[in-house]
Amino acid sequence: MCGIVGYVGPAGPSNRPLEVAMEGLARLEYRGYDSAGVALVTPEGLAAAKRAGKLANLRGALEEDPLPPATAAIGHTRWATHGPPTDLNAHPHLSEDGRLAVIHNGIIENFVTLKAELVAAGVTFTSQTDTEVVAHLLARSYAENGDLTAAMLAVTRRLEGAFTLLAVHADAPGTVVGARLNSPLVVGLGDGENFLGSDVAAFISYTQEALELGQDQVVTITADDVRVVDGEGAPVEPRRFTVDWDAAAAVKGGFATFMDKEIHDQPKAVADTLLGRTDGQGNLVLDELRIDEAVLRSVDKIVVIACGTAAYAGHVAKYAVEHWCRIPVEVELAHEFRYRDPVVTEKTLVVAVSQSGETMDTLMAVRHAREQGAKVLAVVNTHGSTIARESDAVLYTHAGPEIAVASTKAFLAQITACYLLGLYLAQLRGNKYADEVAGYLEELGKLPEKIQSVIDGEEVVREVARSMADATSVLFLGRHVGYPVAMEGALKLKELAYIHAEGFAAGELKHGPIALIDEGQPVFIVVPTPRRPTLHAKVVSNIQEVRARGARTLVIAEEGDEAVTEFADVVFRVPRTPTLMMPLVTVVPLQIFACALATAKGLDVDQPRNLAKSVTVE
Repeated sequence: MCGIVGYVGPAGPSNRPLEVAMEGLARLEYRGYDSAGVALVTPEGLAAAKRAGKLANLRGALEEDPLPPATAAIGHTRWATHGPPTDLNAHPHLSEDGRLAVIHNGIIENFVTLKAELVAAGVTFTSQTDTEVVAHLLARSYAENGDLTAAMLAVTRRLEGAFTLLAVHADAPGTVVGARLNSPLVVGLGDGENFLGSDVAAFISYTQEALELGQDQVVTITADDVRVVDGEGAPVEPRRFTVDWDAAAAVKGGFATFMDKEIHDQPKAVADTLLGRTDGQGNLVLDELRIDEAVLRSVDKIVVIACGTAAYAGHVAKYAVEHWCRIPVEVELAHEFRYRDPVVTEKTLVVAVSQSGETMDTLMAVRHAREQGAKVLAVVNTHGSTIARESDAVLYTHAGPEIAVASTKAFLAQITACYLLGLYLAQLRGNKYADEVAGYLEELGKLPEKIQSVIDGEEVVREVARSMADATSVLFLGRHVGYPVAMEGALKLKELAYIHAEGFAAGELKHGPIALIDEGQPVFIVVPTPRRPTLHAKVVSNIQEVRARGARTLVIAEEGDEAVTEFADVVFRVPRTPTLMMPLVTVVPLQIFACALATAKGLDVDQPRNLAKSVTVE
């Protein structure tokens, strides 16, 4: 939700701590961009600056009033929860004496009680945030024991909710202390310097060596040391890993926006997710499968839990997995799952889909499912993430960093990973022979080239989008696997262009939504392949129905499908693709359309209003 970065370097003060913090914040701004701030530990004490708005506002303030050289730094980009995005509510928050600073990602659920206690003790608050409570509690605890790590341990035991905290103190000039509970924090290992970040993008320019931090752990970094303890203060040996992408992957690479770049990354994201998935005998293998094969053979139901775009990937997966494995699949919004007393047993496989692996709603659903005895398999894009660690098995999407808030390449990679899971289960359970699985994998292997061919024709889509910059409502229709594609197309338009957009199952048209059609209403229709003649004929009829009522029909159809031509105002062509795999090509024009329409309206494509990349609070 918020982006955080911490740094400790050599003992001699320099400008490097501020430079590292600001570069880290630039890479993390996709996580929150309501305000930004930094705190530096200098020989004269703490120096801090913070500003509402995007990071550029903080940069401007630092140019006008530079901060002194320092030995350590913490930095924060905020997505507001408690209190509006103002200079006062921006992080860092300081203690009353100005000698301690703290930044925070998450929510302190019991802050009202804690604040009342502090106010009664004479503490004056200057912000509306829950975070300021932590600053005052840490300062009081530090005054008692003179140890920042001990103070962090004492305070976190009193906090309820989900949080990552970083703190510095003027009396500990070469130290940053962090803590995490249900919110991400990773350590970057440097040479004579060490780093902290809400994800590895914070320090990827400086090191690719990192440490995973677990739940209820407190980490203390200095220039030469990293110490991790559990909630009771006992030493912990965290797992070390190497980041498999470099800093170049997290920059725009010549594209106007990150979203443009990530749309163009999609052929590679799908190819990389497919890479190395078979053994020497041609059998499918997954990443970290810690579930006994006998248990997977006994699974009698699969429940996909996810939110937003990831949930639509789950809807696509439902069609494929049920068809290949003959196992019933339910798709649940994670934030509804644990509150409705779901029916799961030890024979239920729960599949948790999350780009970041830190989505709080999904994490809570994972924990609930495991408490009920179900096995959980995570489909995530981030190594070392909380959902990956707390699941029984992990299938990684290898999409690389996705910076734009609206998901594109992660969506295609998630669908691809779910196809792999479906084929793995079909092979394991005997629903498909080895040669059948090999045939499906061969078809999947052709998809990156097909996706690229759709991207190569993007200018046609962009031209139509630019002509529709004044549109106030767009509808999307689809059947079968085209239905979740229609919902995803509508979501992209809502996220980026801030206009009314709805995705419907095309068969529902006559059951209500057709009342929305009037003269000039734009309607996207995702058409199935003509090789499914019954499905195809139904959707062509839907096109005629809305066209007869004055709709402007924008049709996504296979190359060679001429049955749609006379009823379509515009046709966007996609390559011939097996039915179940069509979402990997049919969604791409909708992504390009939403991006181009938002650009034509002069909106910020990468950082839409009110949204953040990783939702780490419930």
